[in-house]
Amino acid sequence: MRNATVSLLSLSLLAIVFAVANGQNKYTTKYDNVDVDKILKNERVLTNYIKCMLDEGPCTAEGRELKRTLPDALSSGCTKCNEKQKDTAEKVIRHLMAKKEKEWERLAKKYDPQGLYKKRYEAEIENDKTNGSN
Repeated sequence: MRNATVSLLSLSLLAIVFAVANGQNKYTTKYDNVDVDKILKNERVLTNYIKCMLDEGPCTAEGRELKRTLPDALSSGCTKCNEKQKDTAEKVIRHLMAKKEKEWERLAKKYDPQGLYKKRYEAEIENDKTNGSN
């Protein structure tokens, strides 16, 4: 379940969690201890990350690296992510789907124009809700 719930948008915000691909096998754990809940609750900071990912505003170093890492993470189903990164990604996508639907749709369109990953990840999350794994 964890691999499937890592969504394109949550990965886009994983700039908060991980930034640099470390070799070919795993992403760096450099940002694993960032307080993602605090960021999700801060409208200004969250909006800045979203603008970065949409090329509508400046990016932090983490945001720039994420934009380079995101396509690989999407295509691989986040196989280079550790469990902490996968958990964080799930939290972020749930938040964006529930509270930032327009931004979620715009990010999905940019990073997954054919809708291949979005459809798969949203179905998994919906399945989890139905089965009470929320």
